[in-house]
Amino acid sequence: MPRIPPRTSPRTSRRAALPTLEFIARHYRNFNARATRDALYAYWDHVRAGGRMYWAVAGAMSSAQLGISLAPAIRAGLVHGLSVTGANLEESLFRLVAHEHYRDFPEYRYFTKQDDTRILTQRMRRVTDTSIPEDEAFRAVEKILVPMWTRASARGERRFWHEYFYELVQALPRRRMQGRPEECWLLAAAEKNLPIVVPGHEDSTFGNIFASHVKLGEVSASIVKSGIEYMAGFYDDYRVLSKGRGVGFFQIGGGIAGDFPICVVPSIKYDLQEAVRPWAYFCQISDSTTSYGSYSGATPNEKITWDKLTEETPMFVIESDATIVAPLMLSALLEATADPRGADAIIKASRAEVRRFRAKVR
Repeated sequence: MPRIPPRTSPRTSRRAALPTLEFIARHYRNFNARATRDALYAYWDHVRAGGRMYWAVAGAMSSAQLGISLAPAIRAGLVHGLSVTGANLEESLFRLVAHEHYRDFPEYRYFTKQDDTRILTQRMRRVTDTSIPEDEAFRAVEKILVPMWTRASARGERRFWHEYFYELVQALPRRRMQGRPEECWLLAAAEKNLPIVVPGHEDSTFGNIFASHVKLGEVSASIVKSGIEYMAGFYDDYRVLSKGRGVGFFQIGGGIAGDFPICVVPSIKYDLQEAVRPWAYFCQISDSTTSYGSYSGATPNEKITWDKLTEETPMFVIESDATIVAPLMLSALLEATADPRGADAIIKASRAEVRRFRAKVR
């Protein structure tokens, strides 16, 4: 006779549905772990109350397959806008069309110059411990994208850089996808038509390819709207995003992907001379140490002096590897979205314990 499993209590069921959140609440007590926990709780508070969150993604996060956690987070309504480098934009698409042709190099730290030369001759482009296949990624996408540019030139059309990629990824037939579409953040963003800026898109593989076709006279440079036009359009997007409970800023890395969009607040205030709401939350995951003149390593307090944040803004800096931290936070947030009451209970209990040990400096 089969054994009847014991009935699970509501508490047991809740724990089964929220393992990542409970793990963080139990183990993440101090140092960067505490910063991760507190940033996660504040993120949940913000979106739980109806606030929005804007992501800035630098580095090579798409090649590192951030889409596995970012794409479902976009679809679940945890991400409401994006600023990404041109490389991250195109590399999300590369992972979708050429995933099976990527190669990993776990021993890359011990490579010689000769080892990397052999990788070059194999038409692979190494990004730390993985590599993008030239023919199956760059050249395959080029065959689709260049005709789009050519048609736009003939018609005198002008679009933002990401709009070409939004159209391409949504028109891509399933047979052309080697990666899982549910793990492609570009596809998720395109389906939701998320507001997005791609500052400095010229600094990417397809930025270079586009420049070459302009130089050869095959396409017009004017078919791509400029970075200045991105900011002019972002003024309007920010006003929409900041309504209600406001919009937070979640930043991976530094550089132009982060600095470009966060400047929208002081620009509206001082340059347009219009009232604007400040960012409602700030978190940066960075492995850059604080240093003289470094944007990536600048503390959030410095942003107060530029009128990007205020002293009331919840601020967090997680000095760690974003490939570890971001998926962990997103997994916990997705659990919380599936069981909001359970998440609220775990966070409330965790905060009560923290208060027992909190000391105030007077």
